[in-house]
Amino acid sequence: MSQNRQKPQGSASRKAVSGQIGDVLSGIRVPDLPYPVGKVAPESVSDWRPLLSSCWVEQRDERVTHVIRSVHLDWSSMQINAAYVADRIMDVFLKTSGLHPELARRVARLRFYLAWRMNLEGADAFSDTLTDWLDSLQEWRGWSDSGGRSSRVLLDQLDALVIAVSSSFESGEAAPVEEFCRQWQQDAEKRNAQTGKLRRRLLETEQGAARQRRADQTARALIGRALQGRMLPPAITAFILDYWYRLLKQAIWASGVEGEGCRHGSKLLEWLVWVGDPSLSDKDRNRLYTVGEQIGDRLMDVWSRTFGQALEAKALAGIENVMVSRLRGETPELAEALPKPQAFPWDSSWLGFSGVQPGSAGGLEGGWFVEGEGRREQRRFFFALLEDTAEILWTNGAGVKLGLQPWAEFESARTQSDLRPLPTLTPFGQVLTDTVTVLATVCAKQREQREQAAQDARERAEAFKREREAAEQARMVEEAAREAELRRQRELAEQQRLEDERAEQERLKREQTLLAQAQVDGIKLGGWIVVTPDQADEDPIRLKLAVRINASRKLVFVDRLGLNRREYIENQLVEGIVSGKIRVLGSAAEFDDTLSRVVGRIRVGRN
Repeated sequence: MSQNRQKPQGSASRKAVSGQIGDVLSGIRVPDLPYPVGKVAPESVSDWRPLLSSCWVEQRDERVTHVIRSVHLDWSSMQINAAYVADRIMDVFLKTSGLHPELARRVARLRFYLAWRMNLEGADAFSDTLTDWLDSLQEWRGWSDSGGRSSRVLLDQLDALVIAVSSSFESGEAAPVEEFCRQWQQDAEKRNAQTGKLRRRLLETEQGAARQRRADQTARALIGRALQGRMLPPAITAFILDYWYRLLKQAIWASGVEGEGCRHGSKLLEWLVWVGDPSLSDKDRNRLYTVGEQIGDRLMDVWSRTFGQALEAKALAGIENVMVSRLRGETPELAEALPKPQAFPWDSSWLGFSGVQPGSAGGLEGGWFVEGEGRREQRRFFFALLEDTAEILWTNGAGVKLGLQPWAEFESARTQSDLRPLPTLTPFGQVLTDTVTVLATVCAKQREQREQAAQDARERAEAFKREREAAEQARMVEEAAREAELRRQRELAEQQRLEDERAEQERLKREQTLLAQAQVDGIKLGGWIVVTPDQADEDPIRLKLAVRINASRKLVFVDRLGLNRREYIENQLVEGIVSGKIRVLGSAAEFDDTLSRVVGRIRVGRN
């Protein structure tokens, strides 16, 4: 199975993607997958090992993401991404590995195991031992589900894989799978050593058989052509079929159709037919005598040179009797010379056999070909072109013969696309590298988008903050302006109130002054006033008007005894009355009348 094996990816390429796997598992986000809302506490995450183990034991072909969607449990983002990455890798492996669909399908079920291990170990789930084993499956590129022994051997080994992975699920460790892979590789080395011997032995055997088959078929064709439609004495027919057939076959095998043995043998075959068929030899009696004298010796000579030993004497007895009879002019008993096709099959096309043009098989020999589609496809290995018969020797790649096919039939099948070359296989390491690289690119792009979105959000928040601060500043300015306006209005109102108060006070003062003036004007000689002393402990002083001097507007007051004279200028007296230090004594009626007149004048003056 190691024929035409492609070189697997090295560990360097796997190490190159190991870091990318971690980034993908932690960072990628795939639409429509059931990611948790927010961060899930470790103790809240569901254990999916029993679920994945049951899927593996049942050998289900579902995707891991479909399985975790079908149950309502709490999964972490790492679990969901591990399921997606395992599905993606194995889906690509199914499409591009080039292995038989049944084989690729069974291997792809490892998605359950890989999802579980990636969630635990990240990139370490793809150990060198496991990946090398998956790469080595290219050795089975020619495997077909034929039901044969070699087919069952691989299926039995894959059944052992089921047991190993189940043990890993049960123990929680990868050790059983790692041991299975190592044992597989050891068995493969032993098998490949045996396969080389089987291939060499098969090639030698089939090349010899092809040479024998070419000699046999050509000898049959020579005899069939010579005997076809002839009536010959049974003795000559028996000699040709029993002896000369063997000679022709040996001569062709030894030196080919162009060799001296084949040419002499073919010529003597024609002589035997010519001698035995009266319709041919009776027309030339002289030649019949000549041939009759020489044919026996010629037959023995050619036989001796071909086999290296003399022809037994009894073999020519029948021919000699026929020759004697023919030389006497007698007509021997004749019979149909050529046996029935079932007894002596022959094909005249071997007489014109030209083989395959040199270089026609270039690039084809040592290649794999596929017949059929899907799970029914059968694969065969173009092991060798047998030039002696222009036949292709098909094997299973491990030295087991699958059959022979004429070159012309092979060319026809290729033309009609019934037989097509097996496409180039993609080793698992390459699938892993390519798939993870694509996912890492997507993850990096998503990270950039998230960073850009975060930057945009920060910028929007900053802009909103600036707008809010500007709005707050404008509001504060507006509030300050409003406060200033209110303060100004309050100040104006207060100023207006003060002015109104001053005006009112002035009005009251004017009225009081007018009233006091009226009282002063109304004091007659002998009218009394009461003066409040400056000292609080002194008694008010009652004074009466003694003299009014109009020229100087002076009023002179004296006490009851005419003593204690005081003089007041009219204005002083008015001010004293207004301030309350001086009170004019008089009749109430006179005072009220005087007040009414004064107030009336004031009102008339305001209007």
